[in-house]
Amino acid sequence: MELLAAQNIVDTGCFSLVKGRMAKGCEYCIKGQKLVLFITGLCGLKCFYCPVSDKKINKDVIYANEWKIEKPEDLLEEARLTEAKGVGITGGDPLVVVDRVCEYLRLLKKEFGKKFHAHLYTTFRLVNEERLKKLYEAGLDEIRFHANLYDKTLWPQIELARKYDWDVGIEIPCIPGMKKEILELVDFMKEKVKFLNLNELEWSERNDCEYLSRGFMLKNQLSYAVKGSAELALEILKEAKNAGLTLYFCTAKLKDNVQLKNRIKRRAKNIKKSFDQVTDEGTIIRGAIYLPELTPGLNYRQKLEQADKKKYLPILEELRQKLIAQLKISEDLIFVDEVKLRLITDRRLLKKHACFLKKQNLIPAVVEEYPTRDALEMEVSFV
Repeated sequence: MELLAAQNIVDTGCFSLVKGRMAKGCEYCIKGQKLVLFITGLCGLKCFYCPVSDKKINKDVIYANEWKIEKPEDLLEEARLTEAKGVGITGGDPLVVVDRVCEYLRLLKKEFGKKFHAHLYTTFRLVNEERLKKLYEAGLDEIRFHANLYDKTLWPQIELARKYDWDVGIEIPCIPGMKKEILELVDFMKEKVKFLNLNELEWSERNDCEYLSRGFMLKNQLSYAVKGSAELALEILKEAKNAGLTLYFCTAKLKDNVQLKNRIKRRAKNIKKSFDQVTDEGTIIRGAIYLPELTPGLNYRQKLEQADKKKYLPILEELRQKLIAQLKISEDLIFVDEVKLRLITDRRLLKKHACFLKKQNLIPAVVEEYPTRDALEMEVSFV
């Protein structure tokens, strides 16, 4: 630690290192106060390290955190539930749908005020004065460019972004074996941008073959981080002297153990029912009653996506009213889950009446899940 301090490198205490003043967008991110707005999966680049999932890549879809957005109110509701103080707009490449980006930016600023901090990730490929002007006038506070380390041709496009009164930065994955290129990028961008962020390279399952062909390995069995990425980032921070910009290294552990945890804890507090147990990690433990055909198991998510909600929601509400009468319980002890098409209830109540529920051809279970829109299951224990 003393050696780091001697080189003006600060350990943030959140599994990251910084040399200079951390970008404002990152400050909100660490606290879990940034809404992640995935504005489109469309992008003209094919980076081998792209972390975008199969359900989003090359698809023109919109997600706010884990919520697939169908209408603007969905976005605002997710921001409220997570008590967001800002938004990070990503993709794909948001500049593919720049007018959509501006529409959503204006919506968020109108609803939550001008201080609602907005930053955006993009590439240099589609940068021009018209698109940048639109973003600036819509209220963007911070713009981060992905610089291609394998092709410097478009790096000078950074000059177009410097014309506006916003924070300009660079954000790239720290790719083992690319020390020379990263130091060249730092040298090129010094005094041109406010910060340069290095992200610990994470393994992309979609691109397994590319990673293996380059000789990459996981740093350990408990992480998706690539071996050597963190060590290279520290070398960059030490060797990039008098850069005239902030250098920041963000680890994979920060994203999972700090950023995500802080966000889901806040969401859990706002969505939990009176009978839910919220764990220290922010997950929720509750009782769940499933219909036989929509029970967790093989192809569960696919079944939910294909299920006809107009058909199942009336069935579930009728079942709810029936159980309230039969079990003689109050209405606030059992609810219809409109997303996962099930009933949720007090786990103690569920265990008490498990035999009765099974006789009704229902499947009772105690579940631990994330408080996110998709309520991803961590554990399902059938009773």
